[in-house]
Amino acid sequence: MSTDLTLLVWAVALTLVQSVIAVLGAQMQVGLPALAGNRENLPPITGWADRAARAHRNMLENLVLFAALVLVAHVAGKANGVTILGSELFFWARLVYVPVFVIGIPWVRTGVWGVSVVGLVLIFVDLL
Repeated sequence: MSTDLTLLVWAVALTLVQSVIAVLGAQMQVGLPALAGNRENLPPITGWADRAARAHRNMLENLVLFAALVLVAHVAGKANGVTILGSELFFWARLVYVPVFVIGIPWVRTGVWGVSVVGLVLIFVDLL
């Protein structure tokens, strides 16, 4: 399996881990019965648990873009050093993004997110 595809698989694993962290945070605040129910009138999740949920949603939004670009590069036979670099930038930045967002470090979070976007842009431009 190519480096790009391997990093895509790891990005999916990271997304799954983020969902577990977000659910555990919510469970600590509102309890399992509330989460297992239909979630009507659920109290707001706050603090680090809310940031974990937002980080997870952000990853889902970006994972779609990353997956599309990596799969197009693979299918088109255009995977190369640039797409690998883009994939590496995306994955490692997203891995750093999780604790930075959950801890709550605003400007660093934005910078790390920016690095992941640079990774996406590298792959995109290389496919043109």
